[in-house]
Amino acid sequence: MQSVTTRAEKKVGFVVVGLGSIAQSSVLPAFANCKRARLVAVVSRDRKKAKHLANKYNGADHYEVSEYKACLANPDVVAVYIATPQGQHEPFTVQAAQAGKHVLCEKPLAATVEQSARMMKACRENRVLLMTAYRKYSEPAAKYFKSLVQSGKLGRIDTVHSDFSELFTPRKSPAWLVNRNLAGGGPLMDLGIYCVNTARWMLEEFPHEACAYSWCNDRRRFSEVEEGISFRLHFPSGVVMLGSSSYSVAPTSFLRVQGTKGWACLSPAYDFAEERRFTGKIGGRWIERTFPVRDEFAPELDAFSSAIQGRGTSFPDGEEGHRDMVILHSIYESAQRGAPVKIEY
Repeated sequence: MQSVTTRAEKKVGFVVVGLGSIAQSSVLPAFANCKRARLVAVVSRDRKKAKHLANKYNGADHYEVSEYKACLANPDVVAVYIATPQGQHEPFTVQAAQAGKHVLCEKPLAATVEQSARMMKACRENRVLLMTAYRKYSEPAAKYFKSLVQSGKLGRIDTVHSDFSELFTPRKSPAWLVNRNLAGGGPLMDLGIYCVNTARWMLEEFPHEACAYSWCNDRRRFSEVEEGISFRLHFPSGVVMLGSSSYSVAPTSFLRVQGTKGWACLSPAYDFAEERRFTGKIGGRWIERTFPVRDEFAPELDAFSSAIQGRGTSFPDGEEGHRDMVILHSIYESAQRGAPVKIEY
């Protein structure tokens, strides 16, 4: 009988479902840097693309979407990394859970609150792990920022400001980003989710009220989703978060926290392809640090693999992703109603 130690040392086999830009630029290359995870197969709607990428990244096999059931029957597949548009997350997750496979799913967890709830239910009932792919939880600059906030050196936190925006360009940007069924919404779902999740993770509390305003100046480009949105979240401790996200500006992202003893800012805060610049001033003392570009996907693959092997937890889990879906839904509801909305988890 194989020992527990030997089983734990064996790399966890993954299949990557969805071979779009995030999979090709970041997820697939990350396996080369993993200590506990390995690529077993890929799944795509395009068989030629699947074959090409499986060969390029030493995947043992490749499948079309119609062969997903056969893929899940592969005994080397222990976990599934879902990198499809969020409107497709639910069926791939539920089928994986029913096959006894663990699921690491891209953010946001789903396109709707109802979908994310069913995903959690399926994984819970089939006793498999569900993790939301929030890469900031293991990224050095974000971890340093959180430790500073939690240390109390900034004093009592008063406000948090954050923005993540990009320029959506037709025929260049993925078309599904402005398809409501596939995306669930516009820049809030795609980019603003980082602002919401990172802020509440750093504060270690959940907001209880949302107030928002959305806009659309170009209805030809944005006929189904918002062009931009700004929002305010209120936390039980009294902290107020101001966030925004747009598809009509040059790429930008920042996170700024202000307290009674000082302030700190990280910019860019969310783009994984640029050097991070951290600045701040605490008690009259200037702080400045830089964090180099690094692979942010291998650490989360290894963290999830460790959890599967019983060496850690699958945090941020499905519950974290689902709660963020509730927050995003409340932000959209507030923008639609033109009034503050209580967030009911």
